[in-house]
Amino acid sequence: MKHLFTLLFIALLFSSCKSDAQMTTRVVADNLFIPWELVYGPDNHIWFTQKNGYICRLDPSTKQLDTLYHETNTVIQNEGGMLGMALHPDFNNTHFLYVAYNYIDNGYKERIVRYTHYSSSDVLANPTTLIEGIDGTNIHNGCRLLIVDNKLYITTGDAANQSIAQDVSALNGKTLRINLDGTIPADNPDPNSPVWSWGHRNAQGLVYANNRIYSSEHGPSTDDEVNILMKGRNYGWPTVKGYCDNSAETTFCNDSNVVEPIHAWTPTLAVSGIDYYNHPMFPQLKESILMGTLKNRNLYQLKLNSTFDDVTTINPISLVSGNRIRAVCIDPDGRIYISTSNSNAGGTGSFVDKIIEIYDPNYSGVTSILKDGTKVASYPNPTKNTLHIVVTDIFKNYSYKLCSLTGQAVLDGNFMSGLTLDIGMLSSGLYMLTVADDNGIVYREKVEKL
Repeated sequence: MKHLFTLLFIALLFSSCKSDAQMTTRVVADNLFIPWELVYGPDNHIWFTQKNGYICRLDPSTKQLDTLYHETNTVIQNEGGMLGMALHPDFNNTHFLYVAYNYIDNGYKERIVRYTHYSSSDVLANPTTLIEGIDGTNIHNGCRLLIVDNKLYITTGDAANQSIAQDVSALNGKTLRINLDGTIPADNPDPNSPVWSWGHRNAQGLVYANNRIYSSEHGPSTDDEVNILMKGRNYGWPTVKGYCDNSAETTFCNDSNVVEPIHAWTPTLAVSGIDYYNHPMFPQLKESILMGTLKNRNLYQLKLNSTFDDVTTINPISLVSGNRIRAVCIDPDGRIYISTSNSNAGGTGSFVDKIIEIYDPNYSGVTSILKDGTKVASYPNPTKNTLHIVVTDIFKNYSYKLCSLTGQAVLDGNFMSGLTLDIGMLSSGLYMLTVADDNGIVYREKVEKL
């Protein structure tokens, strides 16, 4: 029999959602070489790759930087090198880390490798290849990684071979989807193929939010795109650039079930890394995709509509303008981290790149620290349509229950890494939210539904 749960009544400190949030920047790492990927880990550190084959970890609070591994097989050719990275959802127990990099083997190729982190010695070891032999070249290599529901999503570029993007038997110009051990999921469009979607030119941004996978993709001289990736769908390249907005494209779109982007840019911005922002530190950025750009040298807010399937407004965040921005990540408290991409792409000359933090120094925080160090929060409160639950231990399983004050459960379920509840259909009034882990209730808060 389970032990009786001990109720922990938590006082949660909310900042007011003021519109005058003060954006401030500070450099947390310097003298780097194109930090291509940033991932905020369960240890409250930023894990990142550098294009020249280094995998590093940064404590942004102290600026302590550790080099964990140098993949000596990495070969840089212009846009190619060490690229995307993802941590296993249960990283604290599996210690698996996934990386993409280019190498030489009868030509320029790309592979996806899993490493194991040994905390006792603080090193990465045991590289295990999951996919290799993906065509590479000095342009259009992709390659972002994202894990959703224990499946690894991989974007691959067309490697300057446009027609290959429409060849579903090839790995280039695709979004690939594999199990975390490298096998092919039985529910893929073709259970014998890792191909999930096709018709892509060079996607370099991936994020999961609102039960959708958003992707940013480089266009040619026109039509950079932001897409929502869907199973077994065609995204049109090279026949379709951006929207289906001329007669030839319309015919192909109708015949090939093409998905149009939720936004496209002409002239192009050279879109790169993206992340999803939904934190009270900067209320004006909530429910938005944050997107870095290379050619346009800016960070952009893409405000989404109420159904999260279209872009309503686009705003530059000029605080970091002037830098080629390669990657974006956000910590559980809402701080934004971006990496620059200003070093010589070939790896020669000075290493001048940085990781920059964007924060509000006057922000008092949205989280309460519990006895075990876990952080849990809910916001906004009062609220009309949505209630967000945030946890800092993003690889831990939680359950939630929203009850009327008479004790009747109106919503309940399980989640990991955070949750957005749609409460628009509930009657106005007060409700009690509880969040529990395997040891019992860790958070309890009254919520006012407007």
